[in-house]
Amino acid sequence: MVVGFASNTYSMLGIALIAMFYETHFQMAMCYIKVMPKLSRFKREPNIQELSLTGRDLDILRQVARHRFLDSRQITLLVGGSTQQILRRLQRLFHHGYLDRPRAQVRLFEEDGSRPMVYALAGAGSRAIAVPGHRRPRYDNRNLKQLYLQHTLQVSEVMVAFTRASKSAAAPRLLLEEDLAPDKSPSKVFQWAVTVKHGGESKRVGTFPDRIFALESSDKNERVFYFVEADRATMPVSRRSLNQSSILRKLLAYEATWSQKIHETRFGTKRFRVLFVATSEERMDHLVAACSKLPRGHGLFLFTTVEAVREKSNILTLPWRTGSNKSEFVWAA
Repeated sequence: MVVGFASNTYSMLGIALIAMFYETHFQMAMCYIKVMPKLSRFKREPNIQELSLTGRDLDILRQVARHRFLDSRQITLLVGGSTQQILRRLQRLFHHGYLDRPRAQVRLFEEDGSRPMVYALAGAGSRAIAVPGHRRPRYDNRNLKQLYLQHTLQVSEVMVAFTRASKSAAAPRLLLEEDLAPDKSPSKVFQWAVTVKHGGESKRVGTFPDRIFALESSDKNERVFYFVEADRATMPVSRRSLNQSSILRKLLAYEATWSQKIHETRFGTKRFRVLFVATSEERMDHLVAACSKLPRGHGLFLFTTVEAVREKSNILTLPWRTGSNKSEFVWAA
């Protein structure tokens, strides 16, 4: 009887100690929650812990400035490191005013709450990466249209893919707009006018690719320019007149650029390709069909989808469709 009584006493004591343990930790957790409330997605918290910028922070800010908009997944791909660490750092950079979270993405979150957060450079971030003697980048991140945000992110998806691929030892060197024209504004260098003729019409058309870059061989004997066109399926494939914008008019403008050798006189290059990135396979089919109607220059154009770009680990090994419905890689130098 004594043994049984002692056994029961120890059991009850053990239960009591366990209860006290969990109660203490529960109270500590509740205190932590009160001290560290859940931060708002789009409203900055003024009392957040102080932040000292690191080298990686500055790299993040420069990458966002270069691409205009990047989501957290793209940023992680560019700067490397643990996803959770990058997410925590992005959160602090936002709440300290170095990065913005454009509200144009709010509706996208309503449609898919699990999508990555999109970031833009904010005022403090612009000051942090400012270079003496150079104009500091300034952007209006408040009055943005959702379509503009999505279009720019699609361009970023392409450029992130080429940036990652170029880091391989065997890959060609990637030259961005600031490398190709370091002392000039891209809006002045990388847009031009060309005379387009089609169906008895003649029209002077302005051409301004979404992004321009070049790939260069390691021995520098081969350099190819690439003009990126991110297609959001908002522009009609063709129209009755060249006075109205269309995919066909855009294709004709690039073909005329090639036939009139504007790329040689303006950029000093013998070769260029135009990369169309569509939102779906069906839309890509329509683009290829429009390209097939050109009298010449089908080999200038390559087509793929943004999903294919996103899923391929190395974009240099991604097969693209040509204007004659064949398959090619972007780099075969």
